Amino acid sequence: MAAGSRLKELASIEGVRDNQLVGYGLVVGLAGTGDKRQTVFSAQSLTNLLERMGVSINPTAIQVKNVAAVLLTATLPPYAQPGTRIDITASAVGDAQNLQGGQLLMAPLKGADGQVYAVAQGPVVTGGFSAGKGGNTQTVNHPTVGRIPSGAIVERVAPSPAPNGKLRLQLQHADFTTASRIAEAINKRFTPGPVLSAKAENSALVAVDIPALYAERQVEFISEMENLVVDADRRARIIINERTGTIVLGKEVKISPVAILHGALSVEIQTSLGVSQPAPLSQGKTEVVPQTGVTAKEEKAKNLVLKQGATVEELVKAVLSIGSTPRDIIAILQILKAAGALESDIEVI
Repeated sequence: MAAGSRLKELASIEGVRDNQLVGYGLVVGLAGTGDKRQTVFSAQSLTNLLERMGVSINPTAIQVKNVAAVLLTATLPPYAQPGTRIDITASAVGDAQNLQGGQLLMAPLKGADGQVYAVAQGPVVTGGFSAGKGGNTQTVNHPTVGRIPSGAIVERVAPSPAPNGKLRLQLQHADFTTASRIAEAINKRFTPGPVLSAKAENSALVAVDIPALYAERQVEFISEMENLVVDADRRARIIINERTGTIVLGKEVKISPVAILHGALSVEIQTSLGVSQPAPLSQGKTEVVPQTGVTAKEEKAKNLVLKQGATVEELVKAVLSIGSTPRDIIAILQILKAAGALESDIEVI
């Protein structure tokens, strides 16, 4: 199999995208772990719901602990048809302590345009729990956020472009070389004549004209195009997490000829407490006298020499062989970058 990645991992069709939905609802059936009186909007929502069912009641005259107000979020996939079920997440917005065992009542989910695209309802699965009373409680995971698998039904089709003879591919990571290779791969596969089907417009966009042979089979053309294998080109990069001492790097990172001297200086400060005891029948007082001693020890610097074309992998192996720690490697990489000897980007997270 040829080396590289499928086109669907490198780029997506412009306009074919997910859409985020949000809604507001009530979770009922909680075992006394719902919103308290301080959360006024949950009581108002409950009275509005009951009023639509023919029960009129003053929101200030009720106190319920089995109801919690939640915000609902979901992702609507492209081309999702009415009747398709999607997962939703329910998050408590009041002072509810636990959504375990709750049931979400029917709630609309809206898009950024204010239109209702799905309706949600179902039992909430928290994946955690909270038990106990008073000061003796035990909480596992996060019980105030839960999911409802397949809990929403799509009611409206999201706006998605239909293939009309022209496509534009958006690269996941903008790169001129990768965009050029994608256009070359498409033209090699689908262009028998001198007129090219694909053209790289910039580092992030590739325009594609659907060939006449696939004019009536545009979905098949997209399927074949997405499975083309392209060797993506990316900038050399080193990722460093200084909090954990983790380093992620690639073999293709090159280092210019350089000599590295790396040693260690340790300073130890010891404090011992002594007691000053005055002579009998004297006017002195017994006091604690600290005695501080400072010692410094510096190890000899260890020498490494890297020749032309050395890689970061060879550097790491060399510094590990002399007993260096990951934090030593991080310091060396940052100094090499500052000295201009490291041909890579360093990203600290």
